[in-house]
Parts: sequence; C-alpha cells; structure tokens
Amino acid sequence: MKNDASSEKVNINNYDTIIIGSGVGGLTSAICLARAGQKVLVLEQHDVPGGWCHSFYLNGYRFTPGVHYVGLMSPGESSNQLYSGLGIANDIGFYRMNPKGFDHCWIGEERFNYSANWDEFEQDLIARFPYEKKGITKYLKLVRNVGRQLQLIPKVKGLWQQLTIPFRTKHMGKYSPFTLKRVINWHVKDPLLQNILNIQFGNHGLPPGKASFIMHAAIMCHYAEGGFYPMGGGGALVKAMTNKIKSYDGKIQTSTSVKRILVEGETNKKAVGVELVSGEKIFANRIISNADPAITYFNLIGKEHLSKKILNKLNKTTYSCTSLMLFLTVDMDVKKAGLDSGNIWRIPNQNMDDSYADMQKKNILEGEEFSGMFISCTSLKDPISFDGRYHTLEAITYIHYDAFEKFKEEDVERSSEYLAFKEQITEKFLVTLEKVIPGISAKIVHKDLGTPMTNEFYINATEGSVYGTEKSLRHIGPFSYKPKTEIENLYMCGASVAAHGVTGAGYSGVQTAATILGCMQDDLLKEDTTQELRIFEAEDASNYPEWMLKKMEVKKLRLAKNDVFADADK
Repeated sequence: MKNDASSEKVNINNYDTIIIGSGVGGLTSAICLARAGQKVLVLEQHDVPGGWCHSFYLNGYRFTPGVHYVGLMSPGESSNQLYSGLGIANDIGFYRMNPKGFDHCWIGEERFNYSANWDEFEQDLIARFPYEKKGITKYLKLVRNVGRQLQLIPKVKGLWQQLTIPFRTKHMGKYSPFTLKRVINWHVKDPLLQNILNIQFGNHGLPPGKASFIMHAAIMCHYAEGGFYPMGGGGALVKAMTNKIKSYDGKIQTSTSVKRILVEGETNKKAVGVELVSGEKIFANRIISNADPAITYFNLIGKEHLSKKILNKLNKTTYSCTSLMLFLTVDMDVKKAGLDSGNIWRIPNQNMDDSYADMQKKNILEGEEFSGMFISCTSLKDPISFDGRYHTLEAITYIHYDAFEKFKEEDVERSSEYLAFKEQITEKFLVTLEKVIPGISAKIVHKDLGTPMTNEFYINATEGSVYGTEKSLRHIGPFSYKPKTEIENLYMCGASVAAHGVTGAGYSGVQTAATILGCMQDDLLKEDTTQELRIFEAEDASNYPEWMLKKMEVKKLRLAKNDVFADADK
C-alpha cells in the first residue's frame, strides 16, 4: 500500500508534534516541546503510558517490568538534573537502596557486595584481592575518568570547546574501540575479581567479550553512589511526566495504535502525520517515533521510502537480548530469609562469556537452573508499598528470542502448548529461588511470567528486546541511530538513539527535543531552585516524614481489616 498523504492535506497543522510511543523518551520530548509552546500529541498503543517504565497490578500488588534501580540521584548529578530540569522533581521521590550492598554478587558460592561509596567499594575489592591492588586501583580510576568524560559530550558549546573535546575526553577516545573483556584483562587477572567487576553486565545485556568497555564503564559510574528506586515504582515517574505534559496543554492518548507514518514526496520525503489502525489520519508539522528503528522504519514508514544507506544500516542492526520475568507475591518474612533492598545478581563461578552463551541457548529448559538471574524484592526497595505481610519480588533472566520462535505467530489467545511452556519455565525459576530464599515455593500467593511475547505485545519491542539495539561496539556512540532521520520532519528518541535505561532513554527525549528546537540539551534542563528531589532510606525509616508513616500504617491496617473479614467468611 502506498504511504502517501498528498490527497489528505486538510488541517495539516492540527499538531506541532505527534509522538509515537510513551516510553520515557517520548514523554521527556513531549514535556520539553509542550513547555516551549508546541501543541503536542502522544499516542500509545497500550492502555497505560510509560513503555518499559509503566507499572501494572496483579491481585492488587504493583510491579514495574523495566525499572529496577536508578543512579546519580544527588544534586547536580545527571538523573537529578533530568527530573529537576523537567520540573517534576517535586512530584516524585526515591528510596536509597542498601548503601552497604545495593548490588549483591552471588557468584557460585562466593559473595561480594557493591558499596554505594566508591572509595569503600575499592577498598573492599583490595581487601578481598590484595594481590590485585595495583590493577584494581588503575582500572577503577580509568572507569571513573571515562564516566566523567562521557558526561562532558552533551555539554559541548562553542568552537573552542569543540576543538578541545578530544583532549578532555582522551580516555574515552583511547578505549572506545575495545571490548570490556579486553580492557579488564589488561588490568586484573583473577577470574572471580573479573566476574565481580563485570556483574552489572545485565544492565546492558552483553557478555564481556562483546560488550563495549565504554558502555560498561558508564553503567558502573551511573551506580557509583548507589542505587535508588522510585517511590511508587516506575509508574510514579510516568504519572509525574504525564501530569506535566497535560499542564502545558499536551495530550496523551492511550489504546491508540499507529498503523503508519504518512509520508509525502517522491524525492524529498517528508513526514506529515500518522494514520491510526482505526483509519483516522492526524496531521502535524513533525513526527517523533519513540519506537525502535525496525518498528519505525519497516513497519511505520515502509522500505519504499528509505534510502539504500539506511536500509543497509537497518539490515545490519542487531537487537538486544530478550527476557523472562517472573513476578511473585509471597506471604513470608523475606527479610528474615536474608533479603534486603539490594539486588542479587546470581551467576555460576565460571567464565561469564560461557554463562551468557548458555543463557542464549534455544532449549532454555535444558539444565536445572538458568545460568544467570537477577532477583529483587520491590516491596523492600519501595517500603511505602509494603502492606505488612505480602512481599513482591521480580526474578529476571536473559534469553534469545529463538527460544520462543515457534510461538511468534500466536495471537492474544495463547495456545495450551505456550501456557505449559510457561509453567515449565516458572518451575525452573523456582529451583534457583529456593536456593536464594529457602521455602519460598510454599509461600507464593500469586505468580506470573512475562516472556518475549509479553514484551512484544505490551511494549512493541522488536523480538522482545529489552534495551533496543544491541549495545555492542557497532551500535553505540557515533554508530547509534540519530534523533534526526533522513526523512524531513521525522525524528526518533528512545533506547536505540542516545542511551538505554531510565535515565538514558529520558535524556534521549530531551536531546531530540533540543534538535527540533535548535538548542542544546542543557538549555532545556536549566537549574530550577524551586525543585528538590526527595530521597529516603529504604533500610532506615527514621527519616520518613509523618505523612509517609501514616500512609504505611493505613495500608497495614487495611490489610489486617480485610484479613479479619476473610476469616469471618470462612
């Protein structure tokens, strides 16, 4: 079908900008553009906004599939600057996860905790591996230098700064061609130490032999001062953003699927609007796609409108791994069982590249356990959500999409084979969980498993990918997709454009808005002294304000009251 809007040029300026997809990249773009006076429309195919950041409820208990922790929350740091600059800091709050171990390494029988204090983290490593002291110090210094230099890039203004950037980012430039495995091998030799330093590989989804050192260094620096979890889950961030968009008269329309982007012109292609699945056509001066490149270019634009150059790039693009996510509500004292607000990264004590290769096997039921698992208790990360009895947990492993290939043609009505497959996968998850939290299987109140099919259906992610494009050397930095596309008035944002993760995707939206408005990213995130991000301790209630304590108490009393009625009905 020809993607042509020339016969429909009626009320073409209904909107200044239409944004397809309401992930955090799309929402931050919408805030910046609406605040600048544009008439903005955000279209979301799901029934709630937020993309990976959205929250959902199972039997009354909240889960967030794509938000597990955020870093750099102190005043002046990038996440704090993002929320303050967008004008939503006053509307959200975060809990600081266990500062003595926001990430717990379970590597075979070995244990190591990531401290939220970088110096303490370094000293803990040296105490554990004294014979690697020199390499540890040198490697961590390199990681910090790269992290600082990466943050300089978006702030470059004027000719002089452009000329001097190679000198101010010399470490980043020197090490950008190399994999994580290669760089870490130059500095430390102990295999266990290497696994500890690489344990956060799950935050970019690639093993050391394929991951970019620069990407991994950026992630380590992102969490250099610990991990933070949003009060109210990811949905609270989404709510603050959508409310801000509406305050500028922007519009968010959910349960609205875009069929195609309307393109005009034979030679000079121009995006002029969208056609919805319903058949309705909406016109605008420009379009931003918050979908990944494959969805944007192949599904919404069509190959006939693309140049050989972009088609070549698209055909060479690889997408990140997909995931299995087990969501649990349990009736047990998980603190007594040994959990806290920190995440657990559990892998075998072996070469991490081998573990990752095992995770990517097509037969995912082979073997007793998955070769890597991320486990967290969201009701300990987000104490205000805890009702005094039932805890919520999320367990995640990464797999290859091929494991679900035979189910990819199924519709919403899933086959009995698919449902049986999910049950088998869940049982395999529980084998590991029993080793981490003994007795948990008998305490499960509700369980649900998200699969690559789930990711495709709710997030509209190519092959259920969790990080957009693969974060290997050929898909990041200068090789990533850019905000401005080859089609006039068509832009992109999201995890495949600037960076992935909650903060990375959020900044991508700001960068896209800056490209449209002809300014710098920092011009859209100016310091606002009226904005103050609230930080509370997940492990210490002594700094909780009265309103929070009261809300927590009401939640517990409500559950106790419901339990009394339930007992009376028996």
